[in-house]
Amino acid sequence: MASLANVEHRNQEATCYVGNLDPGVTEDLLVELFTQVGRVNSVHMPKDKLTGLHGGYGFVEFLDVADADYAIQIMGMVKLFSRPMRVNKSSLDKKSGQNSLDVGANLFIGNLDPADVDEKLLYDTFSAFGTIIKPPKIMRDDMTNTSKGFGFVSFDAFEASDLAIECMNNQYLCNRQITVQYAFKKASTGGEGSDVVAEGGRG
Repeated sequence: MASLANVEHRNQEATCYVGNLDPGVTEDLLVELFTQVGRVNSVHMPKDKLTGLHGGYGFVEFLDVADADYAIQIMGMVKLFSRPMRVNKSSLDKKSGQNSLDVGANLFIGNLDPADVDEKLLYDTFSAFGTIIKPPKIMRDDMTNTSKGFGFVSFDAFEASDLAIECMNNQYLCNRQITVQYAFKKASTGGEGSDVVAEGGRG
């Protein structure tokens, strides 16, 4: 959809991710709220194609970076419909290099809809929980480039990955109940694509 393409053209440095939003929150309400702390250029809340409902997060793009930084400091404490908003910077930290911040907060995302879930949707969904240090990776068939139905997302802190697991594990993404858990590198040399595995269930 065009909404995903819009992410590419946004000024990422001046854009905030706003998460933990109540279903009753609208784009107009976010505009009204965030205009109080800075000059808002655009607001976008990705919506489910079938239900038309947003996924509990959105993007607020400001006209300059200073307004975005101020909003992160101020708005993270604000409650909307009794739910505290989570406000984070949307951009990848390009200054420090994509892999230099790899602390091991890497998540395995399983049972993804091969047709509807792509890397951009994973980024849109999971960046609400913290800073993603490298573009999400969906494992694809070498011949057809078709999604195998699972992928990986890496955060800069375990606080973010823990929150993502807490909020997204067993939740629905494009009408499929997804699995979100920690990914661990395997020492053995299996086949292709087997260098990372998910943590198994305990008990």
